[in-house]
Amino acid sequence: MSTGSAGGRDRPAVRVHEMLASRVLIGPGARRLVAGEVARLGAGRVLLVASPSAAVAAAGVAEELGGRLAASFGRPAPHTPVAVTAEAMAVVEEAGADCVVAIGGGSAIGLAKAVSARTGMPQVAVPTTYAGSEATPVLGETEDGVKTTRRDPALAPGTVVYDPDLTLTMPPALTRTSAMNALAHAVEALWAPDATMVTDALATEAAGGILDALPEVLDDPSAPEPRARLQSAAWLAGICLAQTRMGLHHQLAHVLGGAFDLPHAELHTMLLPHVMAFNLPAAPAASSRLTRVTGRDDPVAVVEGLARGHEGPTRLSELGVPRAALRGIAGRVAADPYPNPRTPSEASLTDLLTTAW
Repeated sequence: MSTGSAGGRDRPAVRVHEMLASRVLIGPGARRLVAGEVARLGAGRVLLVASPSAAVAAAGVAEELGGRLAASFGRPAPHTPVAVTAEAMAVVEEAGADCVVAIGGGSAIGLAKAVSARTGMPQVAVPTTYAGSEATPVLGETEDGVKTTRRDPALAPGTVVYDPDLTLTMPPALTRTSAMNALAHAVEALWAPDATMVTDALATEAAGGILDALPEVLDDPSAPEPRARLQSAAWLAGICLAQTRMGLHHQLAHVLGGAFDLPHAELHTMLLPHVMAFNLPAAPAASSRLTRVTGRDDPVAVVEGLARGHEGPTRLSELGVPRAALRGIAGRVAADPYPNPRTPSEASLTDLLTTAW
């Protein structure tokens, strides 16, 4: 890729690196600072969006908010269906909310983004998984089985609160798949066409941190120090997703997830080693970094080992994806591919998906 030549020599492409304006609070007990952040924003009527799994933590935040809490919404859904957003918007209008606080995984944070996109309200995000949505200006919404994604700096939460204590009760299965979701953000950033030395550094550190901390967390899920390291590495991976363009891995996850309403983290977990095997021969710089991070000549094998350790579904067939649909999915992706180091064809993607199936 080049922008032209000078004296007969190619010049490197000009790349743009943008930093999101966000405020991050990180550390044990940080969730207790949410009410202060709302006050700092000058907000007085908060909509609290919470995942069902974060109900206990949300109750604590609600108590801290006191009279600033205007309403709660506890029914976010994966892939941010527009119908669910419409329900939340009815609550916003009835309560006269002027700020949205999200606590939970990617579904809660995605819904808060969708509400903010429709109202301009400031957001405070309190993630309880490693999904990374809180660090990005990206919103994916689903309507009639089709997931569309848009990117706008205004979509990114202005304040993010990382409290590793909120991750201590994550079940091992969710811990694994959520961390693999974060790992996918870092890996895909390494072969992104708009990668810079900053994103390369962040992605390498994120991948190394996740691959180092995740086995420790799985061995002792209640150990606070590995949990804190894993959360910090996932944060870096989310920054990578915010600053680089998504490729084949995320496109496949979006198309499959939107078409069949699949669990986001499990889908990322099962797809990642297959997409790495597909792309790394065409992405030598990414391959070199991942080889160094894993300490193995075959980083795909390392990631595949973590993916296959999942006690839940590890194949697309186990998620209920019909084999007859694979070629159609491959054709949709090949017809309008995201930027990717290896150009996908319908045939090659059908092979990839059949192997994953």
